[in-house]
Amino acid sequence: MTLSLPPAEPSAGRLPVDPDRWPDVAGPPRASAVRTAVARRLVERAFAGLPLRIRTGRGTPLGHQRTGDDRPLPTLTLLDPDAFHRRIGADGLIGFGESYMAGEWEADDLVDVLTVLARHVDDLVPAPLHRLRGAWVRSRPAADRNTPDGARENIHRHYDLSNELFALFLDPGLSYSSAIFDPLPARPVLLPDTDFTAAQHRKIDRLLDLAGTGPGTELLEIGTGWGELAIRAAARGARVRTVTLSEEQLALARRRVARAGVGDRVTVELLDYRDIRGRYEAVVSVEMIEAVGAEYWSDYFGALRRLLAPGGRVALQAITMPHERMLATARTHTWISKYVFPGGLIPSPEAIARESAAAGLRVTRDTSYGDHYAETLRQWRARFLREEAAVAALGFDPVFRRMWEFYLAYSEAGFRSQYLDVRQLRLTADEPGAAR
Repeated sequence: MTLSLPPAEPSAGRLPVDPDRWPDVAGPPRASAVRTAVARRLVERAFAGLPLRIRTGRGTPLGHQRTGDDRPLPTLTLLDPDAFHRRIGADGLIGFGESYMAGEWEADDLVDVLTVLARHVDDLVPAPLHRLRGAWVRSRPAADRNTPDGARENIHRHYDLSNELFALFLDPGLSYSSAIFDPLPARPVLLPDTDFTAAQHRKIDRLLDLAGTGPGTELLEIGTGWGELAIRAAARGARVRTVTLSEEQLALARRRVARAGVGDRVTVELLDYRDIRGRYEAVVSVEMIEAVGAEYWSDYFGALRRLLAPGGRVALQAITMPHERMLATARTHTWISKYVFPGGLIPSPEAIARESAAAGLRVTRDTSYGDHYAETLRQWRARFLREEAAVAALGFDPVFRRMWEFYLAYSEAGFRSQYLDVRQLRLTADEPGAAR
């Protein structure tokens, strides 16, 4: 089946928006005429230098039309240019995402457009005006900090949306992290569920191998998801303790463990990683560090070291970004932190190496799979768009559906542009006789 990712149908006006549910999307924000005019000039200048075709709602083309090899360029259509520029003037890139949620712009291929923007993110504002960046940047809300109470609330806001929602676009094993394909699809195709699950199992098996998981292994998983890794580890004969902060995930993971017939080897708990006690031969954590928050990385790696038995191994899967970009976004409130992952920060490889070393751990294996995450996200987005009617039937309105589509496309563009990467790492204790 060919993978078809059509843009939403252009609307004659804005989407109907519930102002109580979406207060910052319901109408363009108040922005001074000066800020809006500056934003318009900056946007027009940036677009003129990008390999994009820009159209207004009236069909007027702006900027380039084709690439050097005569291929058509990705097209961004401004359906409400005034509202679009006002949002950029008020909230920068947060406004850019909110404008899409409101239906004020469209793209013929959303990932292609966002990939172009990600590849040229450092060129969007002229160098002499970088000092003005602070006027469009907001600090992260203090309420989003991952204190023990804050972490549970942040996890609730994303992972407790609905198990049924996630089941509509994930593979049948409900793995919500990058798969590993063998090989990567050579063209855009919607994989059968069996093939997609096999790719997710390949990822899980490599992590379990990194952690040295086998019969009798005492394994701790920090971040349960919906239980697929724990079930697969138990099938190897391991005894698994897995913890989560999501009540929705907890309930379903326990049911899935029971159905798999491994309830005698798997314990699922609602518990913060900071409160875990014990020592384990293997510790596995899949795309959990991104939700920890920079100020708690030392707590996280300290817990990994404290919980690791002598000679044991830690296996991590982590999304990463270049160090300078991490530093630039560390305190910035972004569209993703506002609407998708409050309190989170993607680390750099350097940050992981530094924080793990400070805790007495060292990285002994590091393999990246960025192209595989781009493909994983493409599969998720295709399934999400295919199931739009079912998503609506669960009670998720058009603004949420556009928000989720933008999140998946934005993330895919991050990996396709190499702004983001994902890696599997093995960490061992910095002590004599540690596994290598």
